[in-house]
Amino acid sequence: MMRPGLWIAALAATLSGAAAAELPPQEANGYTRYELLAPDSHKFRILYDITAVRPGATAFFNPIRRGSTASEESATDLATGKKLKLKVVSGEAAKTDGYPDADPTYGYIRVSLARPVPADGGEGRIRIAKTYEDAKSYAQDGDTIVFDRSLGVKRNAVVLPLGYGLVDCNYPSQIEQEADGRIKISFLNNTPADAPLKLTARPMALSAAPSAMRDRIDERAAQTRDIVYFLNDPETHSFALYHDYTEDRAGTDRYINIVRPGSRASNPSARNLDTGETLTAEILKGDAIEKAGIADPDLKEITPETEIVVFRFKALKTGQSVRLRMSETYTDPERYRLEGEELVFDRTLGRPANAVVLPLGWMPTNSTVPAIVGTMPDGRMRLDFINPRDDEIAVLITARKVGQMGGAVP
Repeated sequence: MMRPGLWIAALAATLSGAAAAELPPQEANGYTRYELLAPDSHKFRILYDITAVRPGATAFFNPIRRGSTASEESATDLATGKKLKLKVVSGEAAKTDGYPDADPTYGYIRVSLARPVPADGGEGRIRIAKTYEDAKSYAQDGDTIVFDRSLGVKRNAVVLPLGYGLVDCNYPSQIEQEADGRIKISFLNNTPADAPLKLTARPMALSAAPSAMRDRIDERAAQTRDIVYFLNDPETHSFALYHDYTEDRAGTDRYINIVRPGSRASNPSARNLDTGETLTAEILKGDAIEKAGIADPDLKEITPETEIVVFRFKALKTGQSVRLRMSETYTDPERYRLEGEELVFDRTLGRPANAVVLPLGWMPTNSTVPAIVGTMPDGRMRLDFINPRDDEIAVLITARKVGQMGGAVP
């Protein structure tokens, strides 16, 4: 079963029909931020957030791209905020030191993890910082700068030097002016290929005054929420789900999930994916919410039918974060039902990565939103919806039993 966070790592293999690797993947959930430095230096600062997911791994290996000269490397454990040890090693050394699938022709940054990756879906979240010098990727033509680079990581942001404005960008991207006035271009690549990004910028006099639309701007590529729905028999109107989320606000000690009207939650559970620790979870409804002293900006009105699920964890200190996996079962006759012989799942999905797993023996017959379709090892069909836009998608899926279609699971 593919964990929700692994869609980034597995997207290309899924779409191309490539066979699964013998070893589980080393990484998932990559996000890269490129900060362009002085144009004549041909240098850019890279902040690379990546998750080590190979169970038991004690080190992570980051390849150094050919043609780039790396310097000023450092690494941080995102769960604790503490620095990690690293060293540059050859591909041959990486193959014998914890990364057997290393390319012997590459160099690697070897990062010692703060703790072995926990089994059963655990994670080791790190940030690698480095500076690359690469005149081919980052060039200057008169007063124009060009960043022309194939990006294999699926979530990326490029920040222009201060005082430069965007002129051209060939890849559909969000544009955001940061608090210091710099312009950021970011995107989520939902294709199986590398993104052939090319952007140009020129010096411009731009005010850094905060935008009046600031509260509506949210970088999609940097969002950390994923969700997978496992549909039970449609006659039950129920589906299990789990959603992963990273919390990094100092002082926060709980996550609140507000149950949609018309749905009923049951069987809540949670884990800290950084440590494997089991967390407490409880369902509160109506007056019980107020009695527990729960306040949340999204809880604008508490009625007798208001239902929430509360997941608790140790309060975060400055610089710390926690990766949560929260599981529940929902019953929702309106959004998940059987019409005649046809299964109907009709629900808006708001995460960048959303997946729906059909019951065993059911095959998709309609999907209103484009999906990556695959067969899980146990024969169940899975549809992945990767939404690079900062909005919800209205997903309508219908399915029929294999016998009703006159075929068999391939």
